[in-house]
Amino acid sequence: MRKFTTSKILFLFTLLSAGFVNAQTTDSKVIKKESKFIKKSPEELAKSNGFDRCSTVEYENYLKAKYPSRMTNDEFEAWLAPLVERARENKSQNGGIVTIPVVVHVIHSGQNVGVAPNIVDEQVMSQIAVMNNDYRRMANTPGFNTNPVGADVMIQFALAKVDPNGNPTNGIDRVNLCQDNWSQDAIDNVVKPQTLWDPTKYMNMWSVNFADASLLGYAQFPSNSNLPGLNPNMGLASTDGVVANFATFGSSDYDTNNTFMLSAPYDKGRTMTHEVGHFLGLRHIWGDAACGDDYCTDTPTAHGANYVCNPSIASCTNPAVFEMVQNYMDYTNDTCMNIFTINQKDRITAVMNNSPRRKELKTSVADIAIPLFANDAEVKIDGGCAIGSCGNGVLRLSLYNRGTSNLTAATISYSFNGGAAQTYNWTGNLAQDKFSVITIAVPGSVASSPVTATITSVNGAADQRSTNNTASGNYIKPPQPQYYANANTVIFKLQRDYFGTETQWTLKNSAGQIVKYGGPYPDVDNPTPTTPLPALITQTWTLAPDCYVFTISDAYGDGLDYGGYVDLTTGSGTVIYHADTDILDYGTKSFTTQVLATNEVVKDNFGIYPNPVNDILNVTKVSNKATFEIHNTVGQIVKSGVINNNQVRVADLVKGVYIISIKDNNISESIKFIKK
Repeated sequence: MRKFTTSKILFLFTLLSAGFVNAQTTDSKVIKKESKFIKKSPEELAKSNGFDRCSTVEYENYLKAKYPSRMTNDEFEAWLAPLVERARENKSQNGGIVTIPVVVHVIHSGQNVGVAPNIVDEQVMSQIAVMNNDYRRMANTPGFNTNPVGADVMIQFALAKVDPNGNPTNGIDRVNLCQDNWSQDAIDNVVKPQTLWDPTKYMNMWSVNFADASLLGYAQFPSNSNLPGLNPNMGLASTDGVVANFATFGSSDYDTNNTFMLSAPYDKGRTMTHEVGHFLGLRHIWGDAACGDDYCTDTPTAHGANYVCNPSIASCTNPAVFEMVQNYMDYTNDTCMNIFTINQKDRITAVMNNSPRRKELKTSVADIAIPLFANDAEVKIDGGCAIGSCGNGVLRLSLYNRGTSNLTAATISYSFNGGAAQTYNWTGNLAQDKFSVITIAVPGSVASSPVTATITSVNGAADQRSTNNTASGNYIKPPQPQYYANANTVIFKLQRDYFGTETQWTLKNSAGQIVKYGGPYPDVDNPTPTTPLPALITQTWTLAPDCYVFTISDAYGDGLDYGGYVDLTTGSGTVIYHADTDILDYGTKSFTTQVLATNEVVKDNFGIYPNPVNDILNVTKVSNKATFEIHNTVGQIVKSGVINNNQVRVADLVKGVYIISIKDNNISESIKFIKK
């Protein structure tokens, strides 16, 4: 089952993501996937309502394959075992209650707050409340238990009150990355590096829309290096943290205003309680093997993951002792879970006292508020996605109130590429830590360029804190949607490959509304090279005059293979879009059914190829005076210069999605491309 029960979430899983390519391989019998993020079997997913309850083990295997010097599980346990014993013998090492400062990165693509996946503040805060209930074994909450080995872990969590720049924050970092959802590769290689706060001072949590519609969450296990006699590899600081699907982030128990976007039966916040357990060094209670070892003697040995809350399952070693299905590190539904044990606490204590980055969190003061002023506003430059822009430029700013008085007026000065300053006068009413998105129309004559915004007054007076008054970023001029005659009728054809659960697509109008969608689809069981592909899907769309964006995604990152393809053609047979394996993680096409005005028609569009690209990006229809700028997904310029011999070298860029802005004489155009 891939269906959420919350009626507010109609279309959760669209994709606009970037990642790496891993081909599908064949043997003489069955077509198989190469090892990457190995998905659980359909049989196992069926036990958990069609969802992957936790992908931490698969993620750890992925990191180990990608970074061979990273410790193995056995090496980690050999390091941890004596430290756990020391923690048991010397309880004072715990130093009392430890408060971990938390930042929650809410990743979205320009939606208003309260529209999936841009969850409301209260949903974020409910997740912190649940983790405190659970880790502190809080009385009169669902996190309390009377089990004799049940433990108050003495770990609690608080949203950060100071950001990495020393300015006030509420610990909720909303980031518009202009992509509707994300593959796990793209999360590691795009989302995390571009949003991470110092992992020695903050526990980073991400609320995202996964490209894999079945995935609920995963965490990075503690790194274990820089200790005497051990491997010096500290692991990946740039990817450290905990990730969850936005529809499992938080608890419906706190949804007093009916604004949360959560999916039962994983709607009580226990996905993150579980994943943070991995972040702090805990294993699944079955040791990820049949009757395996989780290195906690007070969790009875389990035959495997439990999905049903049945407390009468005999353990592996003693039929008189039952498996602990209520343990947070099992796979039962959220309402079943309510136990961390004494030995699990010992493991967490050892990690918090010894593991790099975890032990630094004990001394972080990012959860302690700094003095606040009455009038204090902060400006941020949004990622630049403009729903409804239809090829017209829009500058998006976020204005935050960081003061104790309500923010009712602010004046903001902004300029493009160091040019003449322009002024925007904002009025409204924002309580502390609330924000407003400001949308400013940009004339078509303004090309993609750096942009700076500065707050010059607050509530009719000077801002009392200057350190958060200025933000710099980049304005990306959107490409003009291409006009096609007879596009009021569009013929859509999708030839699926064998791995339908990876495929999703949407068609959005200029208001950002999804008007057509499909996927994920069923997989073909155990296909061989001679197995027929699934039936061709053909639809005829009658579209109102408007601008549209079509996107198609592959959660694994290898596109439509084995003869699969997608086609969009007009009623008269003109090809609007065709793609197959070149989709990789994501493919898109913008087009309009409206006849453009004479001054809007682009007769000689620039072109680029190949796309995706490894080393050299070829640019067509430019002169020898053409220049370029390459921006990453958050608008930062990563490369610029002159286009020589119709070529731009991109071999030095990391893998991911970029936008190249080309300017030649008075013509400018921005084109998205993928660096493989």
